[in-house]
Amino acid sequence: MTVRAIEDLFGNFKNKKVLIIGDVMVDAYLFGNVDRISPEAPVPVVSVTGRNSRMGGAANVALNISALGATPFLCSVIGSDKRGDEFVELLEKRKMSSLGIIRSKNRPTTTKFRVLGNNVQMLRVDEEVTHYINRHEEKSLLDRINEIIITEKINAIIFEDYDKGNITPSLIKSVVKIAKKQNIIITVDPKNRNFNSYKNLTLLKPNLKELKEGLGKELENGDIHSIRDAAMELLRKNNIDILMVTLSEHGVLICEKNFQTHIPAIIRNIADVSGAGDTVIASLTLGLSTGLSPVDAAKLANLAGGLVCEEIGVIPIDKKKLLVESKKILK
Repeated sequence: MTVRAIEDLFGNFKNKKVLIIGDVMVDAYLFGNVDRISPEAPVPVVSVTGRNSRMGGAANVALNISALGATPFLCSVIGSDKRGDEFVELLEKRKMSSLGIIRSKNRPTTTKFRVLGNNVQMLRVDEEVTHYINRHEEKSLLDRINEIIITEKINAIIFEDYDKGNITPSLIKSVVKIAKKQNIIITVDPKNRNFNSYKNLTLLKPNLKELKEGLGKELENGDIHSIRDAAMELLRKNNIDILMVTLSEHGVLICEKNFQTHIPAIIRNIADVSGAGDTVIASLTLGLSTGLSPVDAAKLANLAGGLVCEEIGVIPIDKKKLLVESKKILK
């Protein structure tokens, strides 16, 4: 790709609208100092100096889509609770639409509470349920998805599955049917429970652990030949156009029906891998929606994932930094 083509690619992101379906959550943080042990139990006492909350889970994919200049639409079921109110407020602060958010009295808003003392995580407390949403909630969510697809002229759909119950097998089947009629690409970041329900897709992006569990196979990370064979088995069985298997330090494997290639990892100073998968699926989907080949879209996504791993904490991609790096890698 020429430098001009790469600049045009990034410029075209602003014209894209992406629907993200999945499990959203609130990441709540308490920050403080530790200088003593509790007299009540052998645990540190954290004196709180600050707190904040951030959008997490599938919402981090939406943050990455927005950071790249496109327009995200989140679709999820959250609780009719205080944390649900907080999540909607966080959406509004980011100037993101809440049209796809369904409120339910039957389940809490998934929240991850993290306590950090002296810049070290001391404790995490999860408030959540993981059973599937009920039929009424599923119908409400599907109706909202259909409405957004029609009214907003969506270019791509991402299933971001954190296995908290928002994505059901019947919802997957219904959304795929709608997307096929509208000629909308569908990409998926899967988890094990729904793994074999993801069929007739544009792209599936499992990591090696998810591929192994989904197929019930033992695979070694460095054995690219065996991983390719397993990936091709899944691709054919579930009628998937593109399979992208992320292999951490071994890069990524791209498989299509008549073409497979391995893309080595770009050596980075890794500080934190949290949220990298969200960045990868967001940049990969936008690349495909703007006409990039699967290989070039994978290179872009691989690069974006590596860049966010250089930063501490879950943060969306820096578009300007990605553009600079892309001019070196993609041309």
